[in-house]
Amino acid sequence: MEDYDPCPGLYCGRVLSYNGSLSDCGECPRGFRVNSTTSICVECTDSPNTYDFLYITFICILPLIMHWYFIDACSKERTFSKNQIILHISAFFEVVISAVISVFLIEPIGVFYINSCGVKRFSDWYTLFYNPTPNYEEKLYCTTEAANDCPDILLSMPGNDDANKAASEQTISKIWKICYYAFPYLSIIMSMISNACHFAVKHDQKAKALLKSSVTEFRNILVIIGHWLLLAFGILSLGQDYWLLIFVPSPSLFYIMTVQYTDPSEFPDSN
Repeated sequence: MEDYDPCPGLYCGRVLSYNGSLSDCGECPRGFRVNSTTSICVECTDSPNTYDFLYITFICILPLIMHWYFIDACSKERTFSKNQIILHISAFFEVVISAVISVFLIEPIGVFYINSCGVKRFSDWYTLFYNPTPNYEEKLYCTTEAANDCPDILLSMPGNDDANKAASEQTISKIWKICYYAFPYLSIIMSMISNACHFAVKHDQKAKALLKSSVTEFRNILVIIGHWLLLAFGILSLGQDYWLLIFVPSPSLFYIMTVQYTDPSEFPDSN
């Protein structure tokens, strides 16, 4: 093999042909990533790490939560009926089946497995902005997918057509690339906010009434458990301090025990 000068930029590489020759510097094919030492495009064959799997789980869980929320919000009945249960179960299997199909559609196609290039730096999500201009002359376009295929799974999930119609593919892609680094904190924040909203809509805001409904009403039990699971998922995704899981019920208990101090009726009218 002849000696070649290294390619400019972070993502420009040379493609190795069957006869051993190398192409000119350019973008790497889909599923390949440039080797920073040799400037040769190397096929990505790594398995997603634990954090990547948790991220994939998150982008599957979020549409499911949205489905369940709107099923519950649009229902005129405040207790779980047979129809509601069927809709919740259907939404669950819809998302699961969509996720499974999406994995089969991602390289390698037809196999329940995902090849990953790994995420080494934040710029891996935005290779478009790192096309070099050698000698300040003509720009060399090397835009490629340096990161793994996690965003593609969301965009290819056939069961999430409604979510994809709400915004353009480019906008969703950018949002999910940012979420790769923030989803553990988003899970925790979403759990805390949804937990507070769940209790805030109750007509009787007395601690005794809230506590009683939380342990006796089937619907409330499921909703609260869902909040706890989402909070636990966010804590586990951080990859440390697992002892914090003992505080998973604390947001619910904190609201119940302190709501009496925030009820406007408890404060005298200043007028």
